[in-house]
Amino acid sequence: MRRSFAVLAGVLLVGASAVPASAADGTARAGDQGFTLKDPRIAESSGLAASHLHPGIYWTHNDSGDGPYIYGVDSRTGKTVARVTLRGIGAPRDDEAISIGPDNQIYLGDIGDNFGGKWPYVWIYRLPEPKVLKDETVTATQYVVKYENGPRDAESLVVHPKTGRVYIIDKKEDGGHLYEGPATLSTSGANIFRPIAAVDLWATDAAFSPDGRQLAVRGYFGGISYAWNGGRIKREGQLDVPLQRQGEGVSYSLDGTKLLYSSEGADSEVVAEDAPGRPSSDSPAGKGSSGPDGGGGSGGGSYKVGAVIVAAGAAALFGLRRLRRRS
Repeated sequence: MRRSFAVLAGVLLVGASAVPASAADGTARAGDQGFTLKDPRIAESSGLAASHLHPGIYWTHNDSGDGPYIYGVDSRTGKTVARVTLRGIGAPRDDEAISIGPDNQIYLGDIGDNFGGKWPYVWIYRLPEPKVLKDETVTATQYVVKYENGPRDAESLVVHPKTGRVYIIDKKEDGGHLYEGPATLSTSGANIFRPIAAVDLWATDAAFSPDGRQLAVRGYFGGISYAWNGGRIKREGQLDVPLQRQGEGVSYSLDGTKLLYSSEGADSEVVAEDAPGRPSSDSPAGKGSSGPDGGGGSGGGSYKVGAVIVAAGAAALFGLRRLRRRS
């Protein structure tokens, strides 16, 4: 979703973006080590999910302005190998997140709200992951979603890999909340999502680890790893989030060893970092530099410098907003 703040970040990133996001040593990575989205149709990648049926394939989608589509991308080449059209749903407004639950069911979250709470309800679409990678049309199930405490903007939707329960994290500059959906979504009437825990981040996406024990939440400039703890999430540490033009996607790799981060923009790079609990390739302790919203930067030195620049710009913007409010 486009925000004036993200535009400012893009301006501040002009200098930093000259450093390739693929690897600190400048060499191209393959597969789960990172890749570039080469399909010109994917210009606003807003969510990312590792395929359960096709190792090395990642599903992504655009946000507003596209159609009822998801794209299967081969991480070894960056090329799209399948475009799936969703049938049986209305016209998507603002698809912001994608997640895969038990029984290889794909969930697409049409949960964005550019007006910060205008829509009285949003939607979730569910479809089976295709067994064959090809362009095809698949019938999807549509669910109506409402929040217990009123409409809100959100860009993060996750499905627990063991229970199949769906969760949403709303997007607020000063931190949001984790919302829990019903044990089973229903097509009759609205599904009420209730806040169950605070999230200390301006969240743009989230992902469960394959075993369901950890929840990774990313923002534009950093991220947090939480112990799931049955939904009573407990902060464990920072994520090594790379600097990106407009970072709005995150997914664990199928084996859980990597976290992959995607960004909006044509020919955008999907950057892989070690998942929490695994040693980083850039530092013995596996710790990145601290970001302004509690997350780590990429391991490369140039990124750390860029993160400082962006952090300064973000702080200035937040300070200006607070000053205007007080005035």
